[in-house]
Amino acid sequence: MSVVEQWKPQRDRLLRRDREQLAHRLLIAVCALFALASLTLVPLDLRLGWDELVYASRFGPYAPDQAPGVPFSAPRTRGVPVLLAPVASWSDSVVLLQMWLTALATTALYLGFRPWLRAVPRLPYVAGVAAALYGGLWTAVFYADAAMPNHYTAMGAAAAVGLFLHRSPTPRTYAGIAAGLLVAALMRPNDGVAVGAPLLAAAVLLPLWRSRGRALAVVGGLGAGLLPWLIEAYVRFGGVSERLSDASEVQGGLRFTDSLLHQFTAIDGPLLCRPCEGDGVRVPSMTWWVLLAVFLPLGLRSVRRFRRTATAGLLALAVGLCAALPYVLVVPYTAPRFLLPTHALLAVPAGLGVLAAVRRARAARRPAVAGGVLAGLLAGHLAMQGSLVDSNVRIQSEARADWARVAAVVHERGVRAPCLLGGNTSVIPLAYVAGCEPAPRANERRPGDRRRPDVLVLREHAAPAWARDWERVRVPDTYARGWRVLVPPDL
Repeated sequence: MSVVEQWKPQRDRLLRRDREQLAHRLLIAVCALFALASLTLVPLDLRLGWDELVYASRFGPYAPDQAPGVPFSAPRTRGVPVLLAPVASWSDSVVLLQMWLTALATTALYLGFRPWLRAVPRLPYVAGVAAALYGGLWTAVFYADAAMPNHYTAMGAAAAVGLFLHRSPTPRTYAGIAAGLLVAALMRPNDGVAVGAPLLAAAVLLPLWRSRGRALAVVGGLGAGLLPWLIEAYVRFGGVSERLSDASEVQGGLRFTDSLLHQFTAIDGPLLCRPCEGDGVRVPSMTWWVLLAVFLPLGLRSVRRFRRTATAGLLALAVGLCAALPYVLVVPYTAPRFLLPTHALLAVPAGLGVLAAVRRARAARRPAVAGGVLAGLLAGHLAMQGSLVDSNVRIQSEARADWARVAAVVHERGVRAPCLLGGNTSVIPLAYVAGCEPAPRANERRPGDRRRPDVLVLREHAAPAWARDWERVRVPDTYARGWRVLVPPDL
């Protein structure tokens, strides 16, 4: 054997290590840009949204004064409060809380895509490229500093799938798979199951990934993540079926539904599309779907000769589609954030496509022109995502300021805590800001609870018969028109 042949394996290892180190630096740079984009485009003093108020009000500094806590309904889980606890348990500063969440979201982005440096050893740069594709989405940037579960579910899923694909898993690898699924299930149990089920099937059925260790890691991670939800189901709701029934009722009745089109109409907002019938598809905002249509098949085709790399891309695609199924087939409404786990996983084969496009551009007759076209396509996509962040931030800033405007009129009419606030929309955040208890809907009332609200806040809705003689006061200078505060005539 010649000297060159003797040194070839060592040289290949050194080249592979150098390539992985460069790919690692790329991933770190992408994470830093993600944090910078969030801090720049989303104001740190943006008021907490509806769901965020529910999660934050679990802690004393955010609990409403002289009023019971905001209801924690059956669909909600304890994952987000765990994220908030290090800050929300002792400070009521929204700026401090959102700075903490930005740091947490950035760390999650790194941990979510870090395993892909070795999941696809031939192309470790896919980790940074996939992180950039996912982190460039307006939903990911907007929710980076938000007290919401979807980004962490997405990163738990991405990490679990990436570690699952490692060729020679160690006990540390298995612990990482379990930890990723634990996070996903703790944040959103349905997402955790949707991600874990195909991974378990792969660990049992596919010879390439068949492994007792992988299967046990998946089952252990899912079990640990679902355990708090199961315990609370029996403690607060009387059992699993009762909690599922309550959750279905809160969400408008889970049933077979075709919400696929709504996923396209909601890609640019609103944050909650319920109902979605009046919303249309805006072509300029479809850039992400265009990128997927171009780069996803290109990525899978480019690695078809390499069995493990091709299987890695296919598994990421399959798990990503499974994560989307509940929101397409069962949930009768949608929100752009629901598909963040799907986008994170589809970003991997799409990232393979971007790398393939870069290689083709370099080999083209006019590499400068080909590279310019590719760069222009990606830059146009990022510009559109930035504009969507900006527009949704402006909408949410004004819409959430309406809650304070309504609360000011409520207080001007002499309503003070303790009080019961009812209405036809946004009752929970309005009651929270006004310092009142939100009036339950008719189907949520406890037996014997015949209380009527001390104040009603209505928007584009007629007053109930028992409140038609109440004094009506319009709320001035609101972003959304039609807010009215109704108080009893003898108040």
